[in-house]
Order: sequence, then structure tokens, then C-alpha cells
Amino acid sequence: MRKIIAFCILLVSVIAHADLTPVQQLEGFISRAKNLQAEFTQTSLDETGKVILSSQGNFYLQQPGKFRWNYQQPYAQQIVSKNGKVWFYDADLEQLIIKKIDQSIGDTPALLLSGSVDLKEKYTIAKQRQEGDILWIKLTPKDTESSFKYILVGLKGDMLYGMELSDNFGQLTKIIFSNITMPKSLAPELFEFTAPKGTDIFEG
Repeated sequence: MRKIIAFCILLVSVIAHADLTPVQQLEGFISRAKNLQAEFTQTSLDETGKVILSSQGNFYLQQPGKFRWNYQQPYAQQIVSKNGKVWFYDADLEQLIIKKIDQSIGDTPALLLSGSVDLKEKYTIAKQRQEGDILWIKLTPKDTESSFKYILVGLKGDMLYGMELSDNFGQLTKIIFSNITMPKSLAPELFEFTAPKGTDIFEG
């Protein structure tokens, strides 16, 4: 009986999404993701498909324009965005780089989800492929000087599943999210960053 109920729920979900375009499905998710937190695994591959680096950590998002990546393994790194700036902190190097969000870093995956980007203005959006219950949506930058060739966003039902980013150097970055929740609020201090004493700071 439970299997029948579960199947019916899945069927209703599929039918409900069948008439939506990829743009509508992606915009629908972003409109719901006012606050989001998740765990993630990230894999970077070179142009031959060889794994360069695998990492994992926690991700936090608050619209508009705030996000935080806490990389825990294999290196402790943090990326925090707020008020049009991004802080890149490397604990091993004791180094902090602060940049304004502009054309050069405007295609970061978190910014894409932050509700501060006009998707249809910046990207050509189309369905890439369907893998079981995961829909992959391809975003191709309209700006020929973008740092990425394309970005794939994977939606599993009405929830975020993963992202893939292909850059202009042939490197592919794959991010898979897990344990995703959308709380009513997130602690404000998540989107603050104070450099530890002795940190080398570069701002540009």
C-alpha cells in the first residue's frame, strides 16, 4: 500500500512539472530558495577527465546575494559573499582575498542561485538531459568573455541536486548537494567574515 501511495505521489509530481519549461523550473526553485543549507562534495577534473581534486564541506545561501562555502576537506577554505563583495580565505596559506562581484566572478554557481542574477538576460537556458528523476538544465553565458563555457544545474523534482561548470581551460567542476534544507532563517553571522590575526589580506 505504501509503495502504491509513493508511486502516486511521484506520478503527480512528474505530471505537475511536465508542462513547465526548464527556465520555469529553475526560476521556480530559485524563488523558493530564500534560505538554504546543504552539505556538498566537489570534484574537479582536467581536460582528459582525470580527477584533480576532491573536496567537501557545507554550503549556505540567503537571498539576495549572500552565500557561504565552508570547505572542510582536504583543505580548510571559506568563500563568503555579502553586499557585492566576496571573501576568499585559505587557512593553510593564511591568506584572504577580497573582490567585488563583477564580470570576472559573476558566474560563480552560488551567485547563480542567489536571486541577484537575471538568468534570461545573462544565459541561454535549455534542457540538457534527463537522468531518471534528475533534470539537467544547461545555462550558456551570452557574454563571450565569460569565465565559463556553460553551467549545468541538476534538479531532482523541485529540489536542487547538483551543478557542473565547464571553464575555458577545459576543467570541469562537479558539485553534488546532500541533506538540503530550507530553514525559515539563517544566522546573520554566517555571512560575516573576520580575518584571523596574522592573515595576509589582498583586496582588489
